[in-house]
Amino acid sequence: MLYMVIERFREGAAPEIYRRFLEKGRMMPAGLEYVSSWIDLDFKVCWQLMQTEDFALFDRWMENWCDLMDFEIVAVRTSTEAVELMKKH
Repeated sequence: MLYMVIERFREGAAPEIYRRFLEKGRMMPAGLEYVSSWIDLDFKVCWQLMQTEDFALFDRWMENWCDLMDFEIVAVRTSTEAVELMKKH
């Protein structure tokens, strides 16, 4: 299952987020997979596409970052999948 993770950086946290990332990586548990990400030009919001079959893995991953950002996680599907579903209607 695909998920769009919206990370809202806390005020002034971007340098610490990148320092931690460079030192420790994404710190994702096995079974939670990074697909791609985009960051706004002001370093305030990051959108990450992730994949997992176990939603509970997000809790373990967010524990590593919750001091620096807030999260919103939205289940998503690809446009191709959406088209195929709509063809059935």
